[in-house]
Amino acid sequence: MALWVDYYRPKYFSDLDYHKEKSLKLKTLIDSGDFPHLLFHGPSGAGKKTRISCLLREIYGLNVDKLKLEQFSFTTPSNKKLEIDTLSSNYHIECNPSEVGIYDRIVIQELIKSTAQTQQLDLGKQKSFKVIVLSEVNKCTKDAQYALRRTMEKYITTCRMILCTNSLSKITPAIKSRCLCIRISSPTINEIKDILYKIAQNENIEIPDEFAISLAKKSNGNLRKCILTLQACKVQKYPFKSAQHIESLDWEIYIEETATLILSEQTPKRLLEVRDRLYELLVHCIPSEIIIRELLKHLILSCDDLTKEETIKWAAFYEHRLQKGNKAIFHLEAFVAKFMSYYKKFIESSFFA
Repeated sequence: MALWVDYYRPKYFSDLDYHKEKSLKLKTLIDSGDFPHLLFHGPSGAGKKTRISCLLREIYGLNVDKLKLEQFSFTTPSNKKLEIDTLSSNYHIECNPSEVGIYDRIVIQELIKSTAQTQQLDLGKQKSFKVIVLSEVNKCTKDAQYALRRTMEKYITTCRMILCTNSLSKITPAIKSRCLCIRISSPTINEIKDILYKIAQNENIEIPDEFAISLAKKSNGNLRKCILTLQACKVQKYPFKSAQHIESLDWEIYIEETATLILSEQTPKRLLEVRDRLYELLVHCIPSEIIIRELLKHLILSCDDLTKEETIKWAAFYEHRLQKGNKAIFHLEAFVAKFMSYYKKFIESSFFA
């Protein structure tokens, strides 16, 4: 059974259901014959990658869908071997340099440079440039972003960069100034609801209005998550009911249980238990910034205003530290320990007041 999120993914700008004015501007930009480096930014599940795919089809046609998965190997100056997966066609290449951690500068310098130096064979039928799509640029190190800036300047005639990121705050001003920044905001509840109705009509199923609204709110604007949840609910229990319960994801339940453990006891022993649970989340590829964000969401529900303010401050502090360090567990555990310290003082002051 195919995933609905892939099966119903729009292929052209005309198929998109929201932000149509931005789609029209992008199409006009392509029809003009040339376009600058692009930087798509916005929250997860808003449709950035979908619009990039539509953009590539408008430029190169359906041949851009003939993809191949390749693995490139690199050697660092310290003789450490690196491998990175890329998805490419004859016209573009996609990769995520942050997959190799602090060595992402090597990927920028070697892989992207070699692609940028390659010119198209038939300029009559193809564009005179290739497109390089880089995902999660916000996770790239400063050195990698400086190397990317030089690459963008040097090979502007043979390649165009399309960068994709959730946040602009971690992108250097040099990169932002060399790109046309396009924000793709999350769809509204009504827009998500209309998309769910369209999928339901194609699948010959019925969705009560209240249930569709609940799905849209549960997804927090993440359309991809909403469609996946709808399909999961269809498998678990159909026909739908207006007040049907929507199960949270396993990792969300696990983080909520972890927050409950932190609130119930603030001791070194409990901190060790929480460390094991944090390791479990990281092993299952839950991003560290999402872990700290979800923990914060559950922890502040049991705090007074002063403790809540301190918790938010330290969560922001350690989330920033996460971007600089290599071991996420250190910063996650430090945040939990700091919260335990403040929360224990709050409990004791409330008890003796």
